[in-house]
Amino acid sequence: MSTPSLPQNFGRAFDLSSLKKPAANSTPTQPGVAIEATPENLVRDFVSVSNSTPVVLLAWSARMPESVQVLEILNKLATDDGGTWRLGSVNLDKYPEMANALQVQALPFGIALIQEQGVPLFDAPHPEPQIRAVINKLLELAAEKGLKINGALATNESAEPVMEPEELEAMAALEKGDYALAALSYKKWLSRKPVEKLAQIGLAQCELMIRISDLDSATILASAAADPTNLEVQIQAADVEVAGGNYESGFNRLINAIKILDSEDKKRAKEHLLALFSLVDPMNPILIKARSALASALF
Repeated sequence: MSTPSLPQNFGRAFDLSSLKKPAANSTPTQPGVAIEATPENLVRDFVSVSNSTPVVLLAWSARMPESVQVLEILNKLATDDGGTWRLGSVNLDKYPEMANALQVQALPFGIALIQEQGVPLFDAPHPEPQIRAVINKLLELAAEKGLKINGALATNESAEPVMEPEELEAMAALEKGDYALAALSYKKWLSRKPVEKLAQIGLAQCELMIRISDLDSATILASAAADPTNLEVQIQAADVEVAGGNYESGFNRLINAIKILDSEDKKRAKEHLLALFSLVDPMNPILIKARSALASALF
């Protein structure tokens, strides 16, 4: 078996210094087979366990339904794999301080632990076949690092779906944090299959991450609050909020801009808002409400 290429920052332990104990009355839940990861149990139940069993931690928020869907997918895969790897649920609504500890940049955020070292998995929603492929590669890597996988690799390899070549290129680029290269791969995929939904969503997500890569979130949000008529700043603030899963605030920001801006800026704000809409599940209640509010703002 060939050795898989490691993510760029493999072997860099993540920072545990910012962890704090949860409130005394906190009652962790355990959705599916996932064990809720808290500041109190992270080292004991996950970091230490990773010396013998691969661990996957998913940071998610109820404010971002796509991240909840990814948690459900991981629950299913963990159940199918029969305890081969441990799944940790990191609820950032309950423990926001864990975002800094795990270096979360966007939701959903998946990171694996192998022998107490962090392996970044993904920081955007993906369908089950892609997540299965990532887990398969993780199990292969864990086996090569000496962890006992209990024969799961043979079962998982037979279930691994065939992926498009451009999709594989994009995933390899995302593992390295190279959103520009991943975007090019999605564009190649779309040039061959113009209506491929996964490629459309992947490209939109990459373009969003590229736009916010050099922005300081706190500064942008403060500037946007100080000058509601500055469309450029409002667009940047909306990007930051949507990337962080705060869809409602990001959408409302641009809808409010549409209400007060002149025709050209109004058109630009609308086009950008529609692009952000494409990143969200069409049945998401927040999106449905925002579409209605947009229609009211325009007419």
